[in-house]
Amino acid sequence: MKHQSAVRLGLMAVGLVLGFQANSEPAIVYDMGGKFDKSFNEAAYNGMERWKKESGKTYLEFEISNESQREQAIRRMAERGASPIIGVGFSQASSIEKTAKEFPKLNFAIIDMVVALPNVQSVVFKEHEGSFLVGAMAAMASKTGKVSFVGGMDIPLIRKFQCGYEQGAKFVNPKAEVFSNMTGTTGAAWNDPARGGELAKAQFAKGSDVVFAAAGGTGTGVYQAAKDSGKLAIGVDSNQNHLQPGTMLTSMIKRVDVAVYNVIKAHAPGVTVMGLKEGGVDYALDANNAPLVGTDMKKKVDTIKADIINGKIKVADYMADNACKY
Repeated sequence: MKHQSAVRLGLMAVGLVLGFQANSEPAIVYDMGGKFDKSFNEAAYNGMERWKKESGKTYLEFEISNESQREQAIRRMAERGASPIIGVGFSQASSIEKTAKEFPKLNFAIIDMVVALPNVQSVVFKEHEGSFLVGAMAAMASKTGKVSFVGGMDIPLIRKFQCGYEQGAKFVNPKAEVFSNMTGTTGAAWNDPARGGELAKAQFAKGSDVVFAAAGGTGTGVYQAAKDSGKLAIGVDSNQNHLQPGTMLTSMIKRVDVAVYNVIKAHAPGVTVMGLKEGGVDYALDANNAPLVGTDMKKKVDTIKADIINGKIKVADYMADNACKY
């Protein structure tokens, strides 16, 4: 009871700090890991900031520190008339669904899950397509024929990344070995850099020389381990090439920033799917990783990308095609 009271008081205090008013300001609720996780949540934050800069308007926000806060934060914003209210991450789906039913005149959105209500926009991504690209790049860069994957919370969505990555690696090198580990089974798995580093080092000990992390803030530990071990790493969601220049082969960009920005600009109830064709996922190339990628690898991966878009290459979706079942 004391814990619940503290959460309520905390949310009330946040409401005062943000200056909640009965208006149509958009609102966003970040999930575990915080808005500066250098990954998924931060991409969403960047989308909000882009809209703020362009519009000159303000928005409401809340960072989840424990799972009990999700529904309370979303309802608090709805009570103050915020619209649209965006829940970042699949874990917020039930809270968005419940609150959207209670406030049918407000607009809501959920990233990475589908909530089938007339006032909710659901944005999902073809993570398997982007992961296929970076898996192909990993196999091209590998000198051992062994690459690896560190996931965050062990859920079907992260297995979707893993499955795409494995397909891409084996498309380039059918004999490639792919080692994979998940960080945990709770929300804490998104923010455990120490554990991420341990898993990566164990994979390096088995021969992996390129590691892809799809683990939120945990990924920073993976990238540090790769740097310390003289291996290559692949970032996720945001362009993370700048985190460890010379170590980051690339990043699998998931344009959560674009999704959030588009939701605020033009809320569209229903399901929005963003893949390579829609610019929703891609690989990152900039000054930080251009020397590692080189002209030949870029040409090859761009050909693969074009073939996925035109349907010549079919990437199996772990969540839909009964593929890569682990």
